Amino acid sequence: MSIGESLADARRRAGLSVSQVSQQTRIRESIIRDIEQGDFSACGGDFYARGHIRSIAAAVGADPAPLISEYDAEHGPPQAMRAADVFEPSRPIKIRERRSPRLGLIVALVLLAIIGYSAYRLVSRHDDKSSHNLAAISTTHSPTPKPTHTPTATPTPSATPTDVVINVDAAREDCWVQLTRASDGSQIYEGVIAAGTSMTWTEKEKVDIRLGNPGGITLTVDGKRQSIKTVFPVTLSFSPQTGSASAAQSG
Repeated sequence: MSIGESLADARRRAGLSVSQVSQQTRIRESIIRDIEQGDFSACGGDFYARGHIRSIAAAVGADPAPLISEYDAEHGPPQAMRAADVFEPSRPIKIRERRSPRLGLIVALVLLAIIGYSAYRLVSRHDDKSSHNLAAISTTHSPTPKPTHTPTATPTPSATPTDVVINVDAAREDCWVQLTRASDGSQIYEGVIAAGTSMTWTEKEKVDIRLGNPGGITLTVDGKRQSIKTVFPVTLSFSPQTGSASAAQSG
């Protein structure tokens, strides 16, 4: 029995329609029907085809492992991917061009920006001049204060937050990873972690990590394995705490 026949048979046994499976997996009905007929051309590539098989199998109660193995046997094992392959389908998608804003609007915005900047500089210079005059008057007429003895307070050392240690272990499949700082969005790492390898980062501030294939990796934060309940690309946030890390998961 082929992959598509196995999925279709499991769907019928589960009492689900193609529309219901589409709602659960967020995969278009036309793609689900093509997969059940053994046609994976509409998936957008092997990476997405494996993800669709895994999602549909989970929805209909089938074991995805033998189906993925059968797909690999027919189409070849997973290959190393570029970052663009994760979020761009192999078949081109036509995107309607946006109309450029009118030239007059752009000129008006530029003029407003110039006027605002000039007004800011003028006010800043006026404030600086006033402050300088007040300082000169205070120096000329203010009596010299008598020295007083003030006890020096010993500053209390603040608690130093611990680092957050993140490890991505691509034990089974390749996974595209992007790690950025949450404070300003600056990129720390972007690339594909090949199957059978792992990478570790130690950061001192809150970071966001984007996983292209969360179902194929094991994520560990501060030595604790994280539970990721999705096979679709997901973004997670981790903050250094005093001895622990917190995470916020989003699709």
